[in-house]
Amino acid sequence: MAKITWKAGTILAPVPPAMVSCGTLDKPNILTIAWTGIINSEPPMTYISVRKERFSHNIIAQNKEFVINLPNLAMATACDFCGVKSGRVVDKFKEIGLTAAACSKVSAPQILEAPVSLECKVLSVTELPSHDMFMAEIVAVNVDDKYMDDKGKLWLEKAGLLAYVHGGYYTLGRYLGKFGFSVEKKKKPNKRKA
Repeated sequence: MAKITWKAGTILAPVPPAMVSCGTLDKPNILTIAWTGIINSEPPMTYISVRKERFSHNIIAQNKEFVINLPNLAMATACDFCGVKSGRVVDKFKEIGLTAAACSKVSAPQILEAPVSLECKVLSVTELPSHDMFMAEIVAVNVDDKYMDDKGKLWLEKAGLLAYVHGGYYTLGRYLGKFGFSVEKKKKPNKRKA
C-alpha cells in the first residue's frame, strides 16, 4: 500500500451538508453549506463559513444569528436545491415546500422538517480569503420528537441524516459502537443466572 501526496485541499470528509436558515419568518432564506462544525463544548459553540458573495452572507452579518438545520434523506433534494439556487431570485422555502418555523431564542426561522435545528447567535466574524467564518454560540437545540423515546432519549441515528463526501450526498451507515467501545471492558456473564 502506498499513499500519493496531492496539493493542499478541502478533502476533510464526511461533513454535514447543513441547511442554514437566516432572515426572519416574514423574509426567510436557506443556504446549504458544508463548512461547519463544533468548536467548543461549554458553552456550546459552532461556526459556519460563508462566501462573501452569497445572498445569505449579508443577512447573517446584519442580523447576527442563524439556524443550522441537519437534513435527512427525505430532505436530500431540498438540501441540494438550497445549495445551488440563490435567495436573490427565488423564495427557497416556497419553491421546495419547506416550512419556516419560529425559534425560541433567535428571530431566524428553523426548518420544521429538519430532525435537528441549532439556534445560533454570532459572536465574531473572521474574514478569510474565500469565506467569512461566523463563530456563534448555540443558544437552543430543537429536535423532532419522533426520534425520542418515552424516557426522553434522542435516537438521532434513526433520522437518516445526510453526509457530504467529495461532492456527493450520502446517508449515514451502520452502527459500529458507542464512544469508547474500543477500550470498554466486556461484561462477564452472571454465573447465578447462567
